[in-house]
Amino acid sequence: MPSIVRYGADASVHLELSDGVVLAECGTPPLVPLDDPAAAVARALAEPLDYPPLAQSTTPGDRVVLALEPGLPQAGEITATVVRSLVDGGVDPDGVVVLRTRADVEAGWGDPRRWLADEFNERITFITHDPTARNEMAFLASTEAGEPSLLNRAITDADLVLPIGCFHDPTAAGYHGIHGPVFPTFSDRRTLERFRSPASLDVQGPHKQKLLQEVDHVGWLLGVSFTIQVVPGPGGSLLHVLAGEAGSVRRRARELYEAAWRCSVPRRASLVVAAIEGSSTQQTWANLGRALDAANSLAEDGGAVAVCCDLTAKPGAAMQRLVGARSREAALKKIRKERPEDALPAAQLARTLDRVRVYLLSRLDSALVEDLDVVPIGGPDELIRLARQHQTCILLSNAPYAVVGLEENA
Repeated sequence: MPSIVRYGADASVHLELSDGVVLAECGTPPLVPLDDPAAAVARALAEPLDYPPLAQSTTPGDRVVLALEPGLPQAGEITATVVRSLVDGGVDPDGVVVLRTRADVEAGWGDPRRWLADEFNERITFITHDPTARNEMAFLASTEAGEPSLLNRAITDADLVLPIGCFHDPTAAGYHGIHGPVFPTFSDRRTLERFRSPASLDVQGPHKQKLLQEVDHVGWLLGVSFTIQVVPGPGGSLLHVLAGEAGSVRRRARELYEAAWRCSVPRRASLVVAAIEGSSTQQTWANLGRALDAANSLAEDGGAVAVCCDLTAKPGAAMQRLVGARSREAALKKIRKERPEDALPAAQLARTLDRVRVYLLSRLDSALVEDLDVVPIGGPDELIRLARQHQTCILLSNAPYAVVGLEENA
């Protein structure tokens, strides 16, 4: 039975497996991605959910901050369309601020300037958030635990804050809901470290629930009632763009995400092949961690997970802790204490390795992959040989987004 595994920008592997080996092929939405994201954004802003059109919700003297979620698909085009809508509605370009993370700026992701006229680029303020710059922060409130809620001063000084985010399943690692593009994204280093605790990977645990409640509380304190959210499609594309009242957008985005990305398989398999599609914006350690989580839940105990991607980025401090570690538990202990930027994907890799054998087809150096206790796959032929060694297999496309359940648990 021919099955195609697509990964990266345009790579694929053709697996010829015997009948009955492939239990399920998941992770391909039954929808065609938007061919004109800018037009979809404009429509969403003109006809928002349970809210007046954006142009009627602003005044010429408003200071408006666009808070961009890191790694937002099609971020530049989306942001440019929002800016044009604000200006067309009478907002002075001098009052518009685009707030981005340093990682996005350094990677060149989500820059709207190529879609904006030069006159706008000269008047709009672009701010790169620095979580270590205490003088750029403002105190908002204290949490129930007494932790200060600090935010980039551009947000607290704004008349209108517009979060622009990518909706995920609520269980996704590192996802903090529709207010996440504001907080903790643009908070201080200490807050970001709190939110990177591996304890948050327990989606039903008290730590994760407290974090989600804290994010919603900050959104309420700021009076963020209007939001812009996209439902992602394969490989960095978009399926839907939503705008409007935050609660209504949350509910509708959840429905659309479920319809696009939820599927089920009859049982676990001895091998799960998980793919990460898209350009460099999708080929991240965070997405590798999410892919591992999705695949791990579908693999038999002692089975195998093979991730296919085009990852090239150097590992962060947490992954470096796992390289050549005396024991994974010792490394995880340090990661839990230090909570570097890649703490969550490192913890996801560690807990996957505790259950199954992990294989990786990527652009990373094979020696580095081996040092992580992962088996490097040299190319498509090696993946084909691996698949033929297993009696059952699940193919999981777009693994970072897929939400897959077991029919035996239904």
